[in-house]
Parts: sequence; C-alpha cells; structure tokens
Amino acid sequence: MRTLKDFDASGKRVLVRVDYNVPMKEGKVKDDTRVTASLPTLKHLLEQGASPVLLSHLGRPKGGFDKDSSLAPIAPILEGYLGKPVRFIGGDSELLPGSDAVLERVKALPQGSVVLLDNVRFEPGEEKNDPTLSQEYARLGDAFVLDAFGSAHRAHASVTGVTKFLPSYAGLLMEQEVSALKRVLENPTRPFWVVLGGAKVSDKIGVIDNLLPKVQGMVIGGAMAFTFIKAQGGEVGKSLVEDDKLDLARALLEQATHKGVKLLLPSDVIAAQKIEAGTPTKVMPADHIEAGWMGLDIGPESRKTFVEALQGARTVLWNGPMGVFETDDFAKGTLAVGQAIADLQGAFTVIGGGDSVAAAHKLGVADKFSHVSTGGGASLELLELGTLPGIEALS
Repeated sequence: MRTLKDFDASGKRVLVRVDYNVPMKEGKVKDDTRVTASLPTLKHLLEQGASPVLLSHLGRPKGGFDKDSSLAPIAPILEGYLGKPVRFIGGDSELLPGSDAVLERVKALPQGSVVLLDNVRFEPGEEKNDPTLSQEYARLGDAFVLDAFGSAHRAHASVTGVTKFLPSYAGLLMEQEVSALKRVLENPTRPFWVVLGGAKVSDKIGVIDNLLPKVQGMVIGGAMAFTFIKAQGGEVGKSLVEDDKLDLARALLEQATHKGVKLLLPSDVIAAQKIEAGTPTKVMPADHIEAGWMGLDIGPESRKTFVEALQGARTVLWNGPMGVFETDDFAKGTLAVGQAIADLQGAFTVIGGGDSVAAAHKLGVADKFSHVSTGGGASLELLELGTLPGIEALS
C-alpha cells in the first residue's frame, strides 16, 4: 500500500476516511475508542500543515438524512482530543457530504482547519460505490487518506471509489492494522494458536479453513462450539447450533486431524435454561447437556484445559468470546482465556476486533495485547482472504 511516508501533505486539503461508527445511546457517544484511534493520523497531517476533511459512516440509516445517525455529537469529542476547533458541516438534508453546498463551505475555510462532514450513508450512492458520488467526494480534497480499517472490507464510494480520482494513501491506523494481521498470516512465530468464539461457525468458516494449515493449535468456544460437538454426536440440549453446517464442521475436524493440528472443544459448560442474570446454572458435560438447557459459557474443566494449552504460545490470535460474557454469570470463561493470552510473555498477541475487544476492556487487559483491531468484520475478511478492497485500492 501507498502510505503517509509517500505523501507530503504540506498545504494540502486532505480528504480522510475515518471510522467513527461508534456506539451511541440517546444521542451521546458511549465509547470513543474509534475516535482516539484516528488521532495519530490526524495529528500527523496537521503537523505537516494539512487541512483534514473527515468522512465517516455511523450505523445503518435507511436512506437520506436521519438526525439519530448524524455525526454531530462526535465533533466536540474530537475537538477535545485535538485541542483545536473542529468544524462540523451537516445536520440537515441540504448538507450531505457530496453536495455543492458542502463543497462551498469547505473551500471557504482557512488553511489548517479540521472539518467533519455528516454521515456518508445519507448519500444514496455511498454503498453502491457510485462513481459520480466518488467524484463529488474527490472535489473536497487534493489527496485521499484511508484510515478506516473497520470499513476497508467495503467497496463503497468513500472507501474505494474515491481512490480512482485522487492520489490515495493508507493512514497510520490502516497501516498498523494491516501490518499486524499480515504478520499473523504470513510470518507467525511458532507455536501459533488461534482462539475462536462467538455465535456462528458460518461467520468464521473461511478463517478456520485458511488458518488450519498455519497453526499448531486452535481453541473453539462460544456457541459455535456446539455445532462441532453435535457434529460428533453430542447432545447439546437447546444450545445454539447451525444444523446446516454439521457436515462442514465434520470436514473441518477431519482436516485438523489430517494436518496434526490440536483442535480443542469444551469438555464442560455452564448451562442454564435462559440467558438472564441470577438464573439457576449447572455445570454439565459439553456433549451431554440436558433437554431444555443450553450451554452459555465454557465450564471450569474447559477453562483449565484452554489456559494450559495456550502456555508457551508465541503467537495468538483471539476472535470471539467463550460465552455470553455480557452477563457476569457467563463471563468467567471469556475472562480466563483473555487473561491467559494477556499474560503470555514474549508472545505476539492480537485481538481480531468485535466482542473480544469489549471483553478485554472489561477485564482491563486490552493494553497488554500487541495489537487490538478496530474492525471485526474487516479483520476476519483479511484473515480469510489475505487482502481487502481497501488494501487493493491503495496498492
């Protein structure tokens, strides 16, 4: 990829695609991690004398301007971090990012200004990668910087389309994300272990398939483990299972055996009849869960086995919780595995985005990982395919 090392931003107005798709509640930002992740690139551009013009999406508006999906609440947060004014241009249907009205206001601002435009998904051509809209975005800058790794798997107008009309570069976050995940894919220090969890096998089929030839071991927890357990003839009660993926699960288990990869599944689980704090729980064998009960976390024996297996690993990729960690009653497995990875000495440890990041923050160990990805979907696609539309657009 072309990076900021290849770009002199001095005196230029630079269009920057950031990822400010942050969690919101009642019009307020609940977690500004993605805002802070953009700061190194923005500060770099400002130090060079550039004028950044920021584009981002937020949520999934149904089309046209939607006040609840406006980026307006982010401007004062960003202003506080940068220590200088951030001009927000948006807030109504006349000020969409690609409009002539926005272009006129951007051009009128003095050199060195920081501008945040409104949600690109208010533009009907954004997700269609409309070339006309891409050209309209391109009018806003002299060059383009892609720093939204969390959106780099989307071939949208503000991600890949605009690169056809402006000199384009990877931002510092984008460069860091790709470098860390490529290291896991292409040059992992062995032993290399992968820890996968979450709800669905189908979300991670490609990752499992691509990484099996590269790893020494793989830990599978979360609800996705029950598809593998049922595929082996286990009784899983009313645990979440993808019945249409049982044959695939059997094939992946056979592939692991053929390649000599240790593939660990839970031996026991914390089971309950409903997902609710304070509900009665039982420890049950993972392959003999009683009817009407469901596995909601790995059990104490599985926690011990998984943690011991990870000792001595030199590269670990973690994507997905071991249970319903949002409820404290079912969080012990996720927290035990997360702590074990964080405590590894001399290892290169990566969290591949998503719920694992939230779990690491809940445990207070996120800063102990070598890299914490800001993009769950993008990291999974990169680990599966080895590239992303955003990477290709900057090549």
